[in-house]
Amino acid sequence: MLLVLFLAGLIWALGWLTKTPQRARFIMIGVLFAVVMVLQFALPDGHPLREATGQSPVLWLLLAATIAVVLLYRRGLQALRRAANKRANKRADIEVEAVKTPTFSETELNRYARHIVLHELGGPGQKRLKQARVLVIGAGGLGAPALLYLAACGVGTIGVIDDDEVENANLQRQVIHRDADIGMPKVFSAQAAMLAQNPFVTVQPYHRRLSEENASDLFADYDLILDGTDNFETRYLANRVAVKQGKPLISGALSQWEGQLSVFDTANGTPCYQCIFPKAPADGLAPSCAEAGVVGPLPGVVGSMMALEAIKVITGAGAPLRGEMLIYDGLYGESRKIGLQRRGDCPVCG
Repeated sequence: MLLVLFLAGLIWALGWLTKTPQRARFIMIGVLFAVVMVLQFALPDGHPLREATGQSPVLWLLLAATIAVVLLYRRGLQALRRAANKRANKRADIEVEAVKTPTFSETELNRYARHIVLHELGGPGQKRLKQARVLVIGAGGLGAPALLYLAACGVGTIGVIDDDEVENANLQRQVIHRDADIGMPKVFSAQAAMLAQNPFVTVQPYHRRLSEENASDLFADYDLILDGTDNFETRYLANRVAVKQGKPLISGALSQWEGQLSVFDTANGTPCYQCIFPKAPADGLAPSCAEAGVVGPLPGVVGSMMALEAIKVITGAGAPLRGEMLIYDGLYGESRKIGLQRRGDCPVCG
């Protein structure tokens, strides 16, 4: 038997060296196998040739059956892969055709191709992103990654409101700004970075502080609000106006190594921000990033999650964090979700 296996290996090796096609090599090995089987069945027991080629045909038949099963399994996998690729390509063609409207240029179709082939998004989802209007409050730690990803993903109109200017101390974590932007209003620095990344979106910068006087008119122009601020006064204001206008509010917060985010959407039965945080903490209990510090990549993690939740809310994909809060601990690499409940006595949505 070893002699036959050696001859089969020799045939394969010589075929490889002479660049003989695999099909021809398999045929030659098949001929060798057929000769061996003829010898096994034609020659009597004890014959030297039969002894040299395995003594019994049973072993060869078992080996042949095993090889046949392996080859059939391999061919089956290849057929399944071809069928899956054919379906995927067909779906991609359908989705691309679905978004071939005057709204999208060929460059945009290519840019958003990885979205278009996603089953949960597809062409209709990319259209909804293109038509969406999202307001981001704050162009700082959380706003920086959220703004960049919203622009990159093709959200059609993005508003950003912030009254601060870029400072040297911001650049450790606020990756939308550059060293050359120091002294520039953050909204204009952010606008420049977003348009440099994706010129197919519209960015509306508002260099001012969100206030009681401007919040209602500003929110009315947008479908979805992202709150990346670092003070409770603005958070409560954003929550009140969002609830009054029935707009979803995605809120994130940071401290040192930990971040949290949730989707507050009272129009869909969730609690509001003030249900969960009825009162602002006493001074010193919730220090700012400037006071307590924050590790640089953490805002990138949480801000990107906020952008992801925005995409889910806009397109209807998956399960946004409505009625849930995601808490991420960067120091120990842990995350957990907790359920949130409305309060009947909430002064905003109760």
